[in-house]
Amino acid sequence: MNRERLPVCRIVWGLLCLLQPLAAQVTAEEAKSPGIQFVQICDTQLGFGEKGYEQDVESFRQAVRQINAMKPAFVVICGDLVHKPEPQAFADFKEVMAELEVPCRCAAGNHDLGHPPTAASLAKYREAIGKDYYSFKHQGITFVVVNTEFWKAPVEGETAAHDRWFEETLRQAKADSSPVIVAGHHPLFLKKADEKEEYFNIPPEKRAEILRLFKENGVVAMLSGHTHRLVENEYEGIQFLSGEATSKNFDKRPFGFRVWEVDEAGKVSHRFVALEE
Repeated sequence: MNRERLPVCRIVWGLLCLLQPLAAQVTAEEAKSPGIQFVQICDTQLGFGEKGYEQDVESFRQAVRQINAMKPAFVVICGDLVHKPEPQAFADFKEVMAELEVPCRCAAGNHDLGHPPTAASLAKYREAIGKDYYSFKHQGITFVVVNTEFWKAPVEGETAAHDRWFEETLRQAKADSSPVIVAGHHPLFLKKADEKEEYFNIPPEKRAEILRLFKENGVVAMLSGHTHRLVENEYEGIQFLSGEATSKNFDKRPFGFRVWEVDEAGKVSHRFVALEE
């Protein structure tokens, strides 16, 4: 009886030996990063739209509905959460934001902080919303949320602390071999990296310093708002995009948001999603 079972055991053992490399291959494939998808919202700015405050709230809420159906990894809102930094406006913004079923990260805009910002306005924002600059990691990518008001209108003590943190964060990401995506409110430039300063961009001297840090430390994209029109640029392989708002667009583009994807090879791309009626 034992002699009859021996060939069967040998067959089973042989099959296991053949399957073992395949199992190892599947495990290796599963271990690869599947890529990520996240959403960029620009200028919810409750109270700025032409159809009134309540319409801005409803546009933001509609964006939340559509994003929840998509189930991205998280959402980044690129500043100007409200038009006037009043307690009720911040409360209404937070009420709608709480309806998101994924994490939401906010950048501070000039309308959230006042222009120029002050110690008092910074304290008000931090109490109502939270930190105005910070970083986080997701699947090996470092996301750096900056306060661009400090670059546009420096605040004594605050700007220096922000910039020290910013440089240290970028250098740590480089040491970790982590690609970096920066999110803030003001774009660095609108058309050319050496253009003159105007309301919508960052002063040239500061801009040159930031671009140098971007190039040295593996920044692949910067997401911003502020322009209320689509502004898309590329500088030495780095993508820059200020997207469509949910409150008011000066270029008459539809309200909506941007879906960003980073594939398993690290390639960054984005597409526009319009708000449904």
